[in-house]
Amino acid sequence: MDMKIHEQSEVAAAVEEIKVHSRENKISVKDLCAYFGKTKVLKNITMDIPSKKVVAIIGPSGCGKSTFLRSINRMHEVVGGTITGSILLDGEDVMKLDPVYLRRKIGMVFQKPNPFPTMSIANNVVAGLKMNGFRNKKALKGIVEKALKQAALWDEVKDNLNDSGANISGGQQQRLCIARTIAVNPEVILMDEPASALDPISTAKVEELIFELKKDFTIIIVTHNMQQAARVSDYTAFFYMGELVEYSDTKKMFTAPDKKQTEDYITGRFG
Repeated sequence: MDMKIHEQSEVAAAVEEIKVHSRENKISVKDLCAYFGKTKVLKNITMDIPSKKVVAIIGPSGCGKSTFLRSINRMHEVVGGTITGSILLDGEDVMKLDPVYLRRKIGMVFQKPNPFPTMSIANNVVAGLKMNGFRNKKALKGIVEKALKQAALWDEVKDNLNDSGANISGGQQQRLCIARTIAVNPEVILMDEPASALDPISTAKVEELIFELKKDFTIIIVTHNMQQAARVSDYTAFFYMGELVEYSDTKKMFTAPDKKQTEDYITGRFG
């Protein structure tokens, strides 16, 4: 058997094992290819994302991790990209869903905290709701408190809700952005290196938060930090040169990976 075909079969078998052992798959990706013009940046990605679990995407810079995230919520097309293959959210083809509706279902937290600087902390949290015409003041107040509590930020800012969202620390800003994402009641949260710009204490708080959030949300996190992936995720996918090399239970991935390429990356031999 051709070595590459054999390796692809092994990846497919690992993906199938995750599918069998999960109660429900929130997102199913099959034969996903992503392009910038004629350049193919993702190559036939097939994987299932279990509901209410954390899946970490690891791999060296330029391997397609962020493009994978942006394909899921159709932001890849916003920057001029195209895809082939299929991405299903609860069995529905995301390419047939209204993008605004889809991005309410699939929220995203970016690498650099991006609160709206001219808005108060409270208004930052409910900005998405207000943009969609929601105006019930009593309900909005309750949503602010609930989202900030879910983001483990309420106790730190509850006396300063009218202050600018830009006047708090970087770690607090990132949790504010997570609260803003939660406030519109998504089902999936995409996180693109959410702690890479933060200090170790703030990073630890974000990691603790991810652990709590998976009780209510399905989370996909891109990270360059191997230790972080090992700490926060249930499953890990290793991407390299636009391909899915290995996808398995995180403990297995970090203790007994199937592929030497995966072991070399995790142990710092390349990448």
